[in-house]
Amino acid sequence: MTYATVDDVIAIWRSLTNEEMERTEQLLPIVEASLRVEAERVGKDLDQLAETPSYQQVLKSVIVDVVARTLMTATDQEPMTQSSESALGYSFSGTFLVPGGGLFIKRTELARLGLRRQRWGAKEIYETDQRYNGLFASEDTDGDEPFW
Repeated sequence: MTYATVDDVIAIWRSLTNEEMERTEQLLPIVEASLRVEAERVGKDLDQLAETPSYQQVLKSVIVDVVARTLMTATDQEPMTQSSESALGYSFSGTFLVPGGGLFIKRTELARLGLRRQRWGAKEIYETDQRYNGLFASEDTDGDEPFW
């Protein structure tokens, strides 16, 4: 089942060139498959979740966001989110959008779909001395053995 089409990308984001339309047709199934894998990773079935109309709309929005971000990533140069240059002692620095390049799904997008695994747990902050386990318990009621 497909959740977003090229027409959805055009309606939600912007009109596309012919080259972008071809890329979008190739990207949509890849993004949907990636989201299915993320859902399986946390023990959920994306197709079952998408039976709800409101969830399906959010899913469509996330797919369009991922496709739009991928289309905005330049393929002819390194995708930078920020860069700075200096003169005379020439210096250049920049932060790359995606270090490895390619398609990526943000944590916030997974959270919107309820596909983030919540972590829970506790950490023992006091050490427990194994030598005195059971010392003050009522196991030894006859009083034969000393505490120390």
